Amino acid sequence: MFSIQSRLKLLFVLIVTLVLAISGSYAQYSLGKELESSHQRLREGVLTRLAISLPPALWDFDKAKVDTIIEAEMLPLEVESIRVYDSAVELFASKARGADGRLVVPSGPPPPGGLPARRELVFRDAGLASTSIRPVSVGKVVVYFSRAQIDAALASELFRKLLEVLLLDIILVMALSLSLRVVFRPLRQLRDGLFELATRGTGEVEELPEDRRDELGDVIRGFNQIQRRLKSTIARIREAEDAARRSQQQSAQAMTDLRLTQESLLQAERLASLGSLVAGVAHEINTPVGIALTSASVLKDATDDMQAALAGGVLKKSVMLRYIATAAESSRLIMNNAYRAAHLIHSFKQIAVDQTSEARRPFVLMEYVEEIVTSLRPTLKTTRIALKFDGADDIVLDSYPGAFAQVITNLVLNCVEHAFDPEQPGEIRIHARLDVDVVELELSDNGKGIAPELLERIFEPFFTTRRGQGGTGLGLNIVYNLVVKQFNGTISVRSTLGHGTCFTLRLARVAPQAVPATGGAESAGAAFPERIAARPAVRQAMGDEGLPG
Repeated sequence: MFSIQSRLKLLFVLIVTLVLAISGSYAQYSLGKELESSHQRLREGVLTRLAISLPPALWDFDKAKVDTIIEAEMLPLEVESIRVYDSAVELFASKARGADGRLVVPSGPPPPGGLPARRELVFRDAGLASTSIRPVSVGKVVVYFSRAQIDAALASELFRKLLEVLLLDIILVMALSLSLRVVFRPLRQLRDGLFELATRGTGEVEELPEDRRDELGDVIRGFNQIQRRLKSTIARIREAEDAARRSQQQSAQAMTDLRLTQESLLQAERLASLGSLVAGVAHEINTPVGIALTSASVLKDATDDMQAALAGGVLKKSVMLRYIATAAESSRLIMNNAYRAAHLIHSFKQIAVDQTSEARRPFVLMEYVEEIVTSLRPTLKTTRIALKFDGADDIVLDSYPGAFAQVITNLVLNCVEHAFDPEQPGEIRIHARLDVDVVELELSDNGKGIAPELLERIFEPFFTTRRGQGGTGLGLNIVYNLVVKQFNGTISVRSTLGHGTCFTLRLARVAPQAVPATGGAESAGAAFPERIAARPAVRQAMGDEGLPG
């Protein structure tokens, strides 16, 4: 790749060579035309003089005079040979120029390279000029001219022009080299400075000397100014990078703290839900336990009276019948309320264990939903909201019951808190169906619905419409994170103002990355067919007084 300096030299050399070539070609053409004209004049002069001087000598057959005339006309080097023929077309006299330049009598044919010029020789007698006698042709002369002198002159001129062009090119290159050195030396310094500035640290690059007082000196001073400003900019950038790095570390620490806080909030939300569950279940168990205790007390008093009558020997049939009736009623009440308390305790135990554990196990979907709702009965008893279930009893999930309980609890409580006003009657329906290996669970209500502008934000963390009224904004966010991240499922919501809301969950029947269940799985999933078949019998045995809520 040529440098700019080399290209400038080449350009100037080409321009000068082209100009001199055009000028030399024109001069060569002019010289050729001039030499041709001079040669033509020489030919005409020689022929004219011979035509005048030769006829008298040829008329007198004076060969010596003819030779003298021929020798005189062959003095110019352009004349190679002269041949004089008489009227009988016989060679009368001839002269030719030898290789050494001397005139000799030619012995052979005329030279092949010569340019022949012929002229007829006519004798005119001066005494007969007034008569009517016409001039007499006494012969002809043939003169051979050579172009060697013309070619030599043209070649010499061409050589001179070439030498001139070469010398001028050499002088121009030398002059340009000396002139461009003044320009390109500081340019090379600038180039080296820019290269060092680009490849090395700015602190390692020294400024260029500013002693020049010309245009290049201004450029060097501008470069030094740019270098100073660049150093200042790089220093500020490094400071900004250090600040950004510190800010990133602080942001990472803040993100870690925020994540820990969020986990603490989520755990607090779960524990709060569990605490509410404990309080509600404790209150709910109090009723059947109290009824069972009262019935047992009545049965004990009747038994004491029976023992006293038997010991006193006054046992009557009426006393026996009254005791049997009392014992039967007390046993029925104790049995029903014991079933009810056992069911509540079982539901509370299972939900509490699941919500405080991340263990995975298989469970019957609708049975577990009923257990979850049973644990929520204390909250629902203070409302006029009815829960209805619609789903097959044979759907079994191999998943995380604790997370599932959290999802159902949060969705139901969200409906209770937001879908209905206090004392407003309503209905929450839970519908489940199995689509191959995907369980689709719909939880819908006929409440107030959600405004369209809020639908896209309900799953955002800390977004709530009850700010300052006890709402944390974490309930639906917990639901979204559990469904999407832990169950690898999807959750969607549709709502119309005044016509209720419907949450649709799609969960895999077998959760991803399944792990063989151990421990707690035995109590809930050891015999699903037997448990499923036993659910109606349990409900029947509990009776109307034993139904939750």
